[in-house]
Amino acid sequence: MKCPFCGFTESKVVDSRDSNESIRRRRECLKCEGRFTTYEHITPVTIYVLKKDQRREEFSRRKLLSGLQKACGKRPIEPTELEKIVDEIENELIRLGKNEVQSSTIGDMVMKKLKNLDSVAYIRFASVYRQFADITELQKELENIIDSNNK
Repeated sequence: MKCPFCGFTESKVVDSRDSNESIRRRRECLKCEGRFTTYEHITPVTIYVLKKDQRREEFSRRKLLSGLQKACGKRPIEPTELEKIVDEIENELIRLGKNEVQSSTIGDMVMKKLKNLDSVAYIRFASVYRQFADITELQKELENIIDSNNK
């Protein structure tokens, strides 16, 4: 584990806590005394994502989180909420028990989570994920959100 501040490879664990299905460790660098947090996640199997163009790539928490951060940019959403969504989606994928999952399955999971979290972030993600061909498709999606929020 390299210190993010000075790059030194030795640190001590100051605090360790279980959070859902991961372990959060607060560390202190033995050289510069900088403190940083690491997370340990149990991944029993490698999950591959089957993309639209039939390419296969390994599931990446970082890539999923990055997509969520882009969709939620400048919205009043705590970073811990996004980490929680990534944890939930990863756990759902593991529970499926498959080593290969369609990218559309993950996209649908993200859409469902964002719809409940923030409608603007949902529309941002949907516009990229669903690749709206024109403004009419976007308008239909907006009308669906408005209708579901009025119920």
